[in-house]
Amino acid sequence: MHNPPVKYLILIEAGGPMVARLFDAHRVHVLDIDASSEEVAVMTAGLVPEQGADDAVWSKALEGHNAAERTAARVYTLDV
Repeated sequence: MHNPPVKYLILIEAGGPMVARLFDAHRVHVLDIDASSEEVAVMTAGLVPEQGADDAVWSKALEGHNAAERTAARVYTLDV
């Protein structure tokens, strides 16, 4: 089975530690990885994140996160 490419990487707190949550272009969750991993550094190198994932387009995708976590999140749009 072919997975859709990852379009968004969100660095967000998950009840304490930071996690990198990966989403496709439709904001469907693909995978979570440790935010401190080398893969995250490679994927975000040279990219400038948007601050906050508290707008309506992220409501469903991040419904398990509280308002403070969503406001503090950094959203990277990856080149696919």
